[in-house]
Amino acid sequence: MTHTTTESALFRPARLGPLELPNRLVMAPLTRNRAEADGVPSAVMSTYYAQRASAGLIIAEAATPNAVGQTYPHIPGIHTAAQVAGWRRVTDAVRAAGGRMVLQLQHGGRVGHPETSGLTPVAPSPVPLPETLHTPSGRQASVVPREMSAADIRATAADFARAARNALDAGFEGVEVHSANGHLLHQFLAENTNRRTDAYGGPVTARIRFVVEVVEAVADAIGPERVGLRVSPGNTVNGIAEGDTALLYPTLVEALADSGLAYLHLGYADPDVPLFAELRRLWPGALVANPRLALDEPPLPASERLLAAGADLVALGRSFLANPDLVTRLRTGAPLNAVREAYLMYTGGEEGYTDYPALPAGSPSRQAAPDTDAR
Repeated sequence: MTHTTTESALFRPARLGPLELPNRLVMAPLTRNRAEADGVPSAVMSTYYAQRASAGLIIAEAATPNAVGQTYPHIPGIHTAAQVAGWRRVTDAVRAAGGRMVLQLQHGGRVGHPETSGLTPVAPSPVPLPETLHTPSGRQASVVPREMSAADIRATAADFARAARNALDAGFEGVEVHSANGHLLHQFLAENTNRRTDAYGGPVTARIRFVVEVVEAVADAIGPERVGLRVSPGNTVNGIAEGDTALLYPTLVEALADSGLAYLHLGYADPDVPLFAELRRLWPGALVANPRLALDEPPLPASERLLAAGADLVALGRSFLANPDLVTRLRTGAPLNAVREAYLMYTGGEEGYTDYPALPAGSPSRQAAPDTDAR
């Protein structure tokens, strides 16, 4: 029997915590720098996310749980009343379009700058980012972060919990705790950024402690069935060098295996790497896998390989960025829009954001979209 895209398990319904999902395609969190200067989600963000509401689940872009956690200009927050109200406009638009959203919570740690947040960044250890940072006045040298005290650690975990409650108030179905991509929680996990000698540093069992405490605080605040955790084993972005990836992540996953979380989200997931199979074996709940695709690589074959290897859902980033109707295009075999120039990712405004075309209404399967923007 000939395999067709309509037979793919990607288009079967799934359950994730309390959510019934119409398909297994997840829109991965994508920082786009379209919030207002004060971190309030802008009107154009409502349009952008509503356009992509056919995803089984949208994981909204990283939002900061407190002021010192801000990374770059025009990053949304979830720690003020105005930010909560702004996100409520986004979730209302997505819900009206038939979609479901959770919010990724991200603290930048050393990936921050006083010119952006008005505060000296904090981190597990005073180890600066080995590269410049984008600030309101342009690229600036990174600064040495302030080492977090035990009181800072407790306060930050509480801020994550408060942000999770704010996310539910803003209309999200839950949150994803971001422990990847070289941001604060990942900085605690990695040997080169965590040089502490107290209970939060040294052996793997101590370096995972802060992540576990944050996840537990968030789960206590809103219920574990509304919480996901994002990790990206071996990812070296933002100057990270874990040193012991093969031990680190099984230890972390085992520590949270009985927590009842809605899902574990694996970034840069590769079913051919032994660690993928090990984490799948150790994690009893839903597994969301995010493949690392080449720019011109079709997403469907890689997604189906991940499902065959044990993933429950597949998260795609750039594919959703360029194709508001990605689910329909993949289901019917229609051509995909190409991602436009990289500089449009973070420039603000509608260009390269909400102006990617959807297929014409009623267009037959495999009909090319009249897309003058794809290049």
